[in-house]
Amino acid sequence: MLDCFLRRRSTNLLIRTLEVMAQATFVTKGRGFERDMKYIPDRITAHKGCSADPFHPEVHAPTWPVEPDRYRLIAARACPWANRAIIVRKLLGLEDAISMGLCAPTHDDRSWNFGLDPGNVDPVLGYERLQEAYFARIPDYPRGITVPAIVDIPTRSVVTNDFPWITHDMFFEWRDHHSPTAPSLWPDDCREEMDQVMERVFTEVNNGVYRCGFAGSQEAYDEAFHRLWAAMDWLEERLADRRYLLGDAITEADVRLFTTLARFDAVYHGHFKCNRNKLTEMPNLWGYARDLFQTPGFGETIDFEQIKQHYYIVHSEINPSGIVPDGPDVSGWHTPHRRGQK
Repeated sequence: MLDCFLRRRSTNLLIRTLEVMAQATFVTKGRGFERDMKYIPDRITAHKGCSADPFHPEVHAPTWPVEPDRYRLIAARACPWANRAIIVRKLLGLEDAISMGLCAPTHDDRSWNFGLDPGNVDPVLGYERLQEAYFARIPDYPRGITVPAIVDIPTRSVVTNDFPWITHDMFFEWRDHHSPTAPSLWPDDCREEMDQVMERVFTEVNNGVYRCGFAGSQEAYDEAFHRLWAAMDWLEERLADRRYLLGDAITEADVRLFTTLARFDAVYHGHFKCNRNKLTEMPNLWGYARDLFQTPGFGETIDFEQIKQHYYIVHSEINPSGIVPDGPDVSGWHTPHRRGQK
């Protein structure tokens, strides 16, 4: 039985590898990696044309009304940008207000697909591929079909894929539907510092690992590598005397950093050549990451097998064999972290 399982797993991986051979190019020879940050800018807000965020009250984009049961979050456990939306939805208790569909970990050049669902079709939208929801809104949508995406269920068309604003608005605009125990992920009293921390985490760490992995020259890679590790050392030092990035409470800044740390040793260390050292060799960051992983709403959203399948199969330019590594051992994520103890 085990032999049959292993043969079936190997066959499935081969099929997925063949499906993604014609992928979009991630690496531009001779150049550094630049992320395309142009997304569908629409926002879902409690009041038309404005936001409940006191720091950014004006919305310079089309707005859609907050309505429970109207929207569906399409995400993938493999993707770090989508993973943050999965976590925030869970932390805020929005499961009953915003439904969720999960894509398979691998995709071809046509987009993410619903290969995890019966019949390979999302049970709410009736689509085989997320691409269909994009085309329902913008025929022949010219950019990447990305997750997370919010889809309007009545029209089965995408509302937005602007991932930084999706989780921001889950907190500020959906407050009437939060759980009574929902954390304050955007506290006013440290907002300015929080915005600065999140900006550095995004540019140097979240996106920094991609700049290493998709570098098109040795010079671009070297620069990206040194920028990444300067930020990682800064984080290691910052977390020496505080439990979370902004103090004693979890904020969105922690969610955003966590999704990269959770993938670091499994993918970024080897696949993206971010290999000065492993996360497990940085005491403060490793303890911090385990602390979050063991917090309800975080660890249960992580699927290491799906994460590895996504990166090692989809990025055929930098892993042309399509072989998915068996390691690393992830049992350490469940070991005591002892953070927050006086």
